[in-house]
Amino acid sequence: MNSKTTNVSQLFQTAEEEGLLSKKASQALMVMPDIGALIQAGLGIPIDDVTASEVILVTVMPDDSGSISGANNEQLVRDGQNMVIDSLQASKQRDNILMHTRYLNGKVLFPYRPIDQAVRMDGRNYQATGGTPLYDQTMVMLGTVIAKTLEFENNGVPVRTISLIITDGRDEHSKKVFATDVAKVVEEMLQSEKHIVAAMGIDDGRFDFKTIFRNMGIPKQWILTPGNTPSEIRKAFQVFSQSAIRASQGSAAFSATAMGGFGTP
Repeated sequence: MNSKTTNVSQLFQTAEEEGLLSKKASQALMVMPDIGALIQAGLGIPIDDVTASEVILVTVMPDDSGSISGANNEQLVRDGQNMVIDSLQASKQRDNILMHTRYLNGKVLFPYRPIDQAVRMDGRNYQATGGTPLYDQTMVMLGTVIAKTLEFENNGVPVRTISLIITDGRDEHSKKVFATDVAKVVEEMLQSEKHIVAAMGIDDGRFDFKTIFRNMGIPKQWILTPGNTPSEIRKAFQVFSQSAIRASQGSAAFSATAMGGFGTP
């Protein structure tokens, strides 16, 4: 076990000892033996380099499976991610926003960094050629969100998070994690009332994404199922962008957004 893995493991262990993380969630997070190193790759900017008095973490996991390419949706996913970045960079809360993007097959496009340093997706850094390890990689993503949250909280900085999982298929390649494991972690995150976990299932009629995501613990109001058309996919990314901006507008706005989901006025 290398030092990076040990650091993340210690972070979770300390949180469990202090009652900030339940044993159930901690055990679910650590079911993947290499999760510490995978999480470390996404943590990014050191806490000491963040000057904001409160922080919003925006985390996006775009699908880079071969079916995205097969459906000619690669550019739509790139455009959607870039739309999210543009919207957050233009928001009044931009100085408080850190973003992290990790693809569904594990590649870290960029770790947590200020939104004005976010990396845009293009044909060089995103090609959809992988599989669909949905549960394994969702656990890594959520573990990264939790770890970064704990880093800030341990330094007295209030933090809220909004995360988006994107897929056009069901899990097919996870090796360690099941939907029930993900649900344990999502449930704990939601109980803390400082996390929003959302999902987008690009629907071509093959899969019941509402059931897939509900089994992962994601609230029904935070599930988008756009049809497999350019206009619906673009609209879904736009809806998420608007939700992320609302969630960044202070604690009261975050609570209202979390409760109302994508339909928050």
